[in-house]
Amino acid sequence: MAGRGGKQNRGLSSRKGASEQEEEEQPLQAVLVADSFNRRFFPITKDQPRALLPLGNVAMIDYTLEFLTSTGVQETFVFCCWMSNKIKEHLLKSKWCRPTSPNLVHIITSDLYRSLGDVLRDVDAKTLVRSDFILVYGDVVSNIDVSQALQEHRHRRKMDKNISVMTMICKESSPGHKSRCEEDDVIIAIDSKSKRVLHYQKTQGLKKLEFPMNIFHSGSDEFEIRYDLLDCHISICSPQVAELFTDNFDYQTRKDFVRGILVNEEILGNQIHLHVTKDGYGARVSNLFMYDSVSSDMVRRWVYPLTPEANFTNHKGRSCTHSRHNVYRGSGVSLGHGSQMEENVLIGCDTSIGANCQISNSVIGNNCTIGDKVVLDRAYIWNNVHIAKNVEITQSVICDKTQVKEGVRLSKQCVLAYDVVIGPSISLPEGTVVSMHHPDEEEEEDDDEFLSDDAEVGRSKDKTKQKAFNPAEVGTEGKGYIWKASSLDDTEDDELAQCIWGLVLNPDPESESESEASEGSQEPGSRCLSPEMDDDKVFQMEVLGTLQRGLEENIGCDNLVLEINSLKYAYNITLKEVMQILTRVVLEFPFQQQGPQITTAQYTALLLPLLKTWAPVFKNYVKRAQDHLDCLSAMEELFLEQDTHWGAMVKVLMNMYQLEILEEEAIMRWFSQGASTDKSKLLRKNQGLLKFIQWLEEAEDESSEEGE
Repeated sequence: MAGRGGKQNRGLSSRKGASEQEEEEQPLQAVLVADSFNRRFFPITKDQPRALLPLGNVAMIDYTLEFLTSTGVQETFVFCCWMSNKIKEHLLKSKWCRPTSPNLVHIITSDLYRSLGDVLRDVDAKTLVRSDFILVYGDVVSNIDVSQALQEHRHRRKMDKNISVMTMICKESSPGHKSRCEEDDVIIAIDSKSKRVLHYQKTQGLKKLEFPMNIFHSGSDEFEIRYDLLDCHISICSPQVAELFTDNFDYQTRKDFVRGILVNEEILGNQIHLHVTKDGYGARVSNLFMYDSVSSDMVRRWVYPLTPEANFTNHKGRSCTHSRHNVYRGSGVSLGHGSQMEENVLIGCDTSIGANCQISNSVIGNNCTIGDKVVLDRAYIWNNVHIAKNVEITQSVICDKTQVKEGVRLSKQCVLAYDVVIGPSISLPEGTVVSMHHPDEEEEEDDDEFLSDDAEVGRSKDKTKQKAFNPAEVGTEGKGYIWKASSLDDTEDDELAQCIWGLVLNPDPESESESEASEGSQEPGSRCLSPEMDDDKVFQMEVLGTLQRGLEENIGCDNLVLEINSLKYAYNITLKEVMQILTRVVLEFPFQQQGPQITTAQYTALLLPLLKTWAPVFKNYVKRAQDHLDCLSAMEELFLEQDTHWGAMVKVLMNMYQLEILEEEAIMRWFSQGASTDKSKLLRKNQGLLKFIQWLEEAEDESSEEGE
């Protein structure tokens, strides 16, 4: 490690000389990085920096500054690189740079920043921070109260002589939750008492996890390994953080820094801690999937008090009203006859909507014109957009000054960048991205990806003018170039489409083929394409894997129950859902092993021994009367789908009754009360089932006679 001892000792000695009271009185500072240092939002960000992209009709950076101000920050340093002039112009016109602002904002621009490391090295070189500071990116949306985390951080530094250099803030969130970005999923090992981070690892693309042995010999009486945390990308840092980045030029990202501190902890004596909150909202808009998710949460008021009608930016004429079903209407909005704003809709000021439109779960910007019979669902329409009649848009982003002609249909995850014209009467396939910039510019400007030189941008526009638009791609009146379309044949394009929506899979060589992954991605809720997959589906796959492993490795039922319980808490599954999913997994097991074509005799021959083996697992969950009915309901649901195996259901019921998993009274009650559909009623007329129920009734009569 490169030495810089003189400066470091000087800084430490000056801090030791200062009184604790003086440090407490220092104003709380923040470093806001208004650049992502990646191309994730290209080609959108070829025209506008990510920090200024509208989210709920407000620039993202305004949410970050509002969060910092509300948490008590009095001085913020905003670092800009890509299109820094636009960010500077926006901030100088905003309330943040007014004399009355409680948060003094300094704007620092440079074309030389290439990473977070470069920014923090500049912070150190300019000696900007005087005490603990908050580190965030300009695309973080949060209402978390960090005062407790800040107090704990300062207390640790006071007690442990500045050993703690960073406190990362995370929020409890079950895996697969829509506010969690799959590429940011982490597994963290922490000391249960001190909350010191022992291990930190991103999990995307990993099939197995490895933990260093030193965490088991760290001297901790108790430690936790957690996968239920959402990284809010909010960090409380001591002044040493900037110095450590200067001392280590290998540190380019926060991940590099955390890994370096953990590896060299024994040598340097520095530690990183974790603050976990159950309250509040915190997320980073790192891709368009997260843009969709955070926008939806904003409209649904999960980020209160940062709500659309609050107008926290104090823009004149930008107020809106909030009504039932989370429908927000800005001033000057006109709504045509028969148009319906169903739920979770935000419409900006001076926007006109035609007749007989259906709009749900969408955000529409200012000064837009929407034609007649337009259907919008999860559509994000920015400012000054014109949409003609008979247009259908689903889960897509439409940037400023775009025109969508009559009869256009946009499938899921389409993006129309600035000034694009599409149509008329054309359908764009899922994942299509259209821009006025030609994709060849990517290669031509590869060395200048972060420069904000206006001349360079102008030159690229001149190149664009020389290339003709393809009417087959954008319509006869269309203007724009296809950047990417979800195509099974074009690997590069498919990866790009996934990239802008945050769906980078990075499969390892042992995983399924790319074509299989793409085919699976067409299914709703597919995990490989979306972190939004239902928790119960993930839980079902995990339970199946647990039971398979139990058979292969001869694991006892007590241990299987422990593992299923841990999965239950990890995926926030109710006991009723555990019962239903366990029943389905076990009953489907023969189909999983032999395929759906097996005969009823083969099915029962495979299943009955398994029921006997796993009976203790069932008994752990089937205890109350309602548990029995839930189990029977799940069984009925499966056999209604497998109507050629109704004969097997009788044998399964008999077996579970004999194994004392199900009680006679519950079976009788299910049979007499449970029929809700014609097919359910038909199932109850099955001769084998009727004979079994009759046998139960006779057995009950005999036992009652013996009792008398």
